[in-house]
Amino acid sequence: MTQPVEQADVVVVGAGPGGSATAAYLAQHGLDVVLLEKATFPRDKICGDGLTPRAVKELVSLGVDTTGWQRTQGLRIKGGGHTLTLDWPTTRTFPGYGMVRTRAQFDEALARHAQQRGARLLEATSVTEPIRDERTGRVVGVQAKRLDSRGRATGETYAVRAPIVVASDGVSSRLATAVGREKREDRVMGVAVRAYYKTPRQDDYLESHLELWTRDDAGNRRLMPGYGWLFPLEDGRTNVGLGILDTSEAFGKTDYKDVMRRWVEDIDADWHLTHDESAGPIRGAALPMGFNRAPLYADGLLLVGDAGGMVNPFNGEGIDYALEAARVGSEIIAQALTRGGAAERERVLAAYPENMKSALGGYFTLGRWFAHAIGHPEVMRLATKYGLPRTTLMKFLLKVMANLPEERGGTASDRLINAMSRLAPNA
Repeated sequence: MTQPVEQADVVVVGAGPGGSATAAYLAQHGLDVVLLEKATFPRDKICGDGLTPRAVKELVSLGVDTTGWQRTQGLRIKGGGHTLTLDWPTTRTFPGYGMVRTRAQFDEALARHAQQRGARLLEATSVTEPIRDERTGRVVGVQAKRLDSRGRATGETYAVRAPIVVASDGVSSRLATAVGREKREDRVMGVAVRAYYKTPRQDDYLESHLELWTRDDAGNRRLMPGYGWLFPLEDGRTNVGLGILDTSEAFGKTDYKDVMRRWVEDIDADWHLTHDESAGPIRGAALPMGFNRAPLYADGLLLVGDAGGMVNPFNGEGIDYALEAARVGSEIIAQALTRGGAAERERVLAAYPENMKSALGGYFTLGRWFAHAIGHPEVMRLATKYGLPRTTLMKFLLKVMANLPEERGGTASDRLINAMSRLAPNA
């Protein structure tokens, strides 16, 4: 039996934020785009669900309707016996508010947005491998199989062929791995766990805990490595999670699901948390940081989002950078497909990794340095003790960690952040 073959201008694998945004932008450019997603919507993803003003800016550019989404006014930081509440900075570049949206809602909204723009979304479709040109080795499509409602193969397989393939298939990226783009060992990796809890508390600030206090079986308080968050939703719940970097000696040696249960008990007097079991148990995921795969484009395969390690080492945020990569990458792809010859097209596509590294490489390097510094408990303890009470310093650090400086001009702090990012190596 002959295998069915779909033809497209671009095939995008993975309908997370980066993949759906890429498909939407490409469809707006008038291209025939096939967007493949293994799951069916709505589906969950492990995430903090918090969107900083940088992410909101990208959603505005994409044209997503965010009516009714939970807005946040800023960040509340706790640590060293101190509590500091900071509003998001208002600048010409970024809006003065953030958002919180569950990934089940967020990802479906972006996938449907891509459909509305003209992308062909195929759910319950698992990509098994890239199709490569036998002569050049270039990626020219993907092999896929259909899944039933339980995620099992139906036996139906087909190919989708296109001049350019976008891999937005997550941290493990089957496509990137298949063509030999392994994870870089010199990049920071994080791990996070999270669950949803019901709470009577209403709040329009994200809350970040720089210290994780728990109690042992004897009831004694213990300080655990890592950081915690509580990001309130509009429906009477909050996303509660913990994260740790592999720069910490405790990485890989701590049961963070158990730590989270104990930490929730320790902060319950403030939040009165009840685990929303209908939303699932405490679950974990890896956070690939600082462009941990390279190259971001080569031989017909372009990486977006977690597939390319586009998570901020300062704060574990990845959605805004996936959306930014989608915007930048789709413009380059659209330009490349207008070129007549293969060599000219490749020359245009080669601008993608150059542009992404120019925009974010230096900043991500600063983030790696920061991650290595706070991996030492004494450094983190001193930073929390002496830094948190200084509001001016913390306002500056909020701009740094959330990457919110004015793009041009701005205040002295904006110019300093941009200068540091330019001077840091972007490798």
